[in-house]
Amino acid sequence: MSAWHRFDSPLLPAFHERFEQRWGKGTAPFLDPELHEQPLPRAQWINPDTGAALAVVPVWNDDDDAHRSFAVFYLPPAGDIWLLRPGSTDYLQSPGKDLITLRNDAFKKAVDHAETFIHGPGSH
Repeated sequence: MSAWHRFDSPLLPAFHERFEQRWGKGTAPFLDPELHEQPLPRAQWINPDTGAALAVVPVWNDDDDAHRSFAVFYLPPAGDIWLLRPGSTDYLQSPGKDLITLRNDAFKKAVDHAETFIHGPGSH
């Protein structure tokens, strides 16, 4: 049985710290644990046996926060951060409800990719 389990709490600060260590300070506003309203939806898993963690979060560029996609980030136990490629998960962030289905489909695709990474193909 896998030790991985969902961790439905604010994002672990290690995602933000390791991202900025790798790609530079200020490059990950979407992972900042200091934000009062973290972008949603998101999902997070931890493996307490190894200290590894995995997260699905919406990402965007500073100059265009309407065009977004979902990224899957993996924190290996030994340090560093990996960006896993779930395929195209692009969507438009909109205050209206007309684009929510597209966002939810993109999120589901990224979560499925994360769960396949954790449990292996065909096991979720």
